[in-house]
Amino acid sequence: MSTTAPTTRTVTAKPLTVVRRTAWLLNALFWSAFAVLEAVNHGWLAGLFSVVFFIAPDLTFLVGAGEAKDLRKGQLQPRAVPFYNTAHRALIPLALIVAYPVLSIEWVPAFAGFCGWLAHISYDRAFGYGLRTKEGFQRA
Repeated sequence: MSTTAPTTRTVTAKPLTVVRRTAWLLNALFWSAFAVLEAVNHGWLAGLFSVVFFIAPDLTFLVGAGEAKDLRKGQLQPRAVPFYNTAHRALIPLALIVAYPVLSIEWVPAFAGFCGWLAHISYDRAFGYGLRTKEGFQRA
């Protein structure tokens, strides 16, 4: 009679996933530092914009918040998905950051806000939150 100890299953992240998340985290720290630098150098309005733009992408959760019936755990209201996905695309604030000096925009709070927005998206990706499917679930 042979008895074997129960095996415990460990969940390990794929190496590529760890590399991606680490890169996103470094990116998030860079854009956070840049937003803080802009706030320190250019005053409270730049700081306010960086904080507001850092928070704003998650306000898309409020679209359809009153209709939260029949949603499963982790599911976003399907009506809110296009707004959420648009606010969480890194290319949008990155394009605005690139356009800022090209278009000779002279208003620093806007730039600080774009830095805060890109920092938010980068933190989300670093912690495993990405875009949503049309049904409102996290994409794999």
